[in-house]
Amino acid sequence: MDTTAAQSETVVADVRPGEYGTKVIAVEPGGAEFVPLHERHGKPIQLLWTWLSPNLEFATVFLGVLATGIIGLSFWQAALAILLGTGLGAFTHGVLSSRGPEYGVPQMVLSRIPFGWFGNALPAGLNAVVAGIGWFAVNSVSGALALNSLTDLPSWLCLLVVVALQIVIAFFGHNLVQAFERYAAPVLGIIFAIACVVTFLKADYSAAGTGAGIGGFLIIVGATFGYAAGWNPYAADYTRYLPPDTAKKKTGLSAGLGVFLSCTILELAGAASTSIATDAGLNPTTAFTSHLGTVVGDLTLLAIALGAVAANAINVYSGALSFTAMGFHLPLKAARAITAVAFGVLGLIVALLGLKDVQSYENFLLVISYWIGPWLGVVFADWYVRRGHRVDGFLFDRQHRPYAGWVSMLVGIVISVWLFADQTLYTGLVPKAVPEFGDIAFFVGFLIAGGLYLILFRTQRGAEPEDAVLVLPGVAEGDVSTRA
Repeated sequence: MDTTAAQSETVVADVRPGEYGTKVIAVEPGGAEFVPLHERHGKPIQLLWTWLSPNLEFATVFLGVLATGIIGLSFWQAALAILLGTGLGAFTHGVLSSRGPEYGVPQMVLSRIPFGWFGNALPAGLNAVVAGIGWFAVNSVSGALALNSLTDLPSWLCLLVVVALQIVIAFFGHNLVQAFERYAAPVLGIIFAIACVVTFLKADYSAAGTGAGIGGFLIIVGATFGYAAGWNPYAADYTRYLPPDTAKKKTGLSAGLGVFLSCTILELAGAASTSIATDAGLNPTTAFTSHLGTVVGDLTLLAIALGAVAANAINVYSGALSFTAMGFHLPLKAARAITAVAFGVLGLIVALLGLKDVQSYENFLLVISYWIGPWLGVVFADWYVRRGHRVDGFLFDRQHRPYAGWVSMLVGIVISVWLFADQTLYTGLVPKAVPEFGDIAFFVGFLIAGGLYLILFRTQRGAEPEDAVLVLPGVAEGDVSTRA
């Protein structure tokens, strides 16, 4: 083996500028840099409400509606698919969240370890577009439709109100996002709990479904996994401010449980709601609330609008972080805040163009989410092969340019979608030939990318040091202690 591979290099961290601390109404300075140790604060339990609130919204309900109302599963088939898919996605979210306190950087900066400084532009760029613009547009539309149903104000005006709230929260940054999710959680939780109980009591669970079979079942497993795992590229964004000695298990459990509880309950309610008769021609949000009665229905519409704000404050904040993690040099102290506004405006334009067609957005984004499976495969494979090594220096090493990560991810995306995707926008070769096969592209992409990475990682060994130690400016080596 090349002797360089056994050597260790030292890399100085890019440290987030400015003073921020625990201030809520203050613009978070910087972008995707290392969070200074004296700025760390918070406890793992806060992650429970951080991840409860953004899933208490209509996009979550719609996945359950998709399972029984469109794919044609029975409620009990849908319930099993939802539990499997959401459980897996919540588990990976918890695992990734647990790394944030130790490394002190956003998730897409952690992604530089397997992808390198420039190769990381692939996942970070996709996440910035999908989160900061795509999902932002979807949730803004559902929130605007709910507000429109509640107030009868013009749809475009409702959209402007919802988007303005989201951009303001994301502009101020981490502490305001966390505070908003905390106070939104009990309000959203109580309202949706009442709506879900009414739905479950009125639903008919005897229907056998329309014969979707194993193919339809796999589509919903993949869709619910993709939805829950869709938060994975943001995981460390909301744990990086925790003190570095925060317990990993508590951190991961709080984050994963927040995603699992909120997604599972609302998706089950959506699956049950399709058995309740409603008037024809209603928009999706009105159709879901029409059986709840005036008071509960209006409160649920209000909760759907508030839930959209909760989800998109996270989407646009993390989208902006992902953009700054792509390696661009942004010298502005408020780089992340300015980027958040830019993504919010772009998301508003996309949302205005499709204000009356939220379902087409959902289909599009379920297809786009196929990138997360291959990305996860690379991340977890890299975590395995680098175990026992110091890797924190690779976070800010501009000379760290491995090819195994981005090549494996690209191959995983192309092959899995080409062969196994089964969505309204594209049908892969396998489900086209055998319709009952279903959609397993997400999982195939994970396996292909992870397996290929294990092979390619061996070929790139020796090209750079296996260990890279991160040090803070003016601080002795070893004071930032992180291991793979």
